Amino acid sequence: MQTICAISTPYGVGGIAVIRVSGDDAIAIVDRIFVGRKPLRDAQANTVCYGRIQTAEILDEVLCSVFRAPHSFTGEDTVEIACHGSIYIQQELVRWLIDAGCRAAEPGEFTRRAFLNGKMDLTQAESVADLIAAQSKAEKDLALSQLRGSVSNELASLRERLLHFTSLVELELDFADHEELEFADRGELTALADEIEKKLAALIASFRTGNAIRNGIPVAIVGAPNVGKSTLLNALLGEQRAIVSDIQGTTRDTIEDTLIIDGILFRLIDTAGLRETDDTIENMGIERSLRAAQNAQIIVHVSDGTAVSGDRLAVSGTVIQVLNKADLLEHRAKNTEHRLCISAKNNDIEPLKQELVRIAKASMSTSAVMLSNARHYEAVVRAHAAIERVQEGLVAGLSGELLSLDLQDCLNALGEVTGQITNQEVLANIFSKFCIGK
Repeated sequence: MQTICAISTPYGVGGIAVIRVSGDDAIAIVDRIFVGRKPLRDAQANTVCYGRIQTAEILDEVLCSVFRAPHSFTGEDTVEIACHGSIYIQQELVRWLIDAGCRAAEPGEFTRRAFLNGKMDLTQAESVADLIAAQSKAEKDLALSQLRGSVSNELASLRERLLHFTSLVELELDFADHEELEFADRGELTALADEIEKKLAALIASFRTGNAIRNGIPVAIVGAPNVGKSTLLNALLGEQRAIVSDIQGTTRDTIEDTLIIDGILFRLIDTAGLRETDDTIENMGIERSLRAAQNAQIIVHVSDGTAVSGDRLAVSGTVIQVLNKADLLEHRAKNTEHRLCISAKNNDIEPLKQELVRIAKASMSTSAVMLSNARHYEAVVRAHAAIERVQEGLVAGLSGELLSLDLQDCLNALGEVTGQITNQEVLANIFSKFCIGK
């Protein structure tokens, strides 16, 4: 496979930059432009060599980390060159490497080679991109868990056990003339199908939380007009994101922004005030507010502590009842089990932050293994549908030939998640989303 190279650090000026070279000729190619105490070909694996990048002239003083196959990220001979972070030096070094025999790497090509060389499966490869893009501690932890094989190991175990029974069922087909022969015990297969169905259903249910961690847990701030929803949004964000006024109906559309609290990314949605109105535009905003509340994982229902709120809210998510403007009450309201008392105007919102974190962490702890990737989710849904058909077929006493079709569908869907079954078009689509150099 042709040797490739790319800048692996972000574009721009920095203290240092790293250029990665990987392939069968990686060490030999870098040796053509590297001058040190000894050639890199004589360096031991996993060592760092100091020297110069030089041909007719000296380009830079560098450190070259040498990794030998198969003990490298890609599974190939790899050299990582740490040079000074000048854009000119970075670009010239890549040009020199190409002139020496390298090819410029495509987006995600290093990770793709790691996958093709068996260093990681497809879910782990995708988690590399998720880890790079992580915006919060929770997202980082989820990507790191998947990189370490949490999803892969779970699905591989299910697939291996199912594959055993599928082989036995198909063995029966080879002896179709002897109907009395039954290699796959139907009782054991029923128990396994039931177990797999439950685990796949749990994984499907985990996607809501996993996707929220990845993109931000949606939090809708709802309530009647002038209860302080926009003031609360501004207080949480620490900036004047939403316009605040005493005029009812100021907020006529949903306003979204993100916030990290205690390492967890929240996607805050300020909504139009809920009330009866003849204003067509305001009614459109109220309809959007209700949709946002229905789709949110957490709803912060804000009421005015100085007035009686008449708004009603029928939602299925977790609701935090918040009593705002507590600073205006003669006797300061106390937080209770059923409501939190805050003053958004005075930035007295710590109880709400703590409650948001508590709810988020509780939802994260419900599943040790979580799906966060839409491709994985779609494949697991198909696998779940197939195993349900197997269950129905076992109850109906279907023949092994018919059972085998649904068992294969389940196996294929699970194999698509980890990359045991895939095609070049899928791989190209996945790795095209990676940054160059990774």
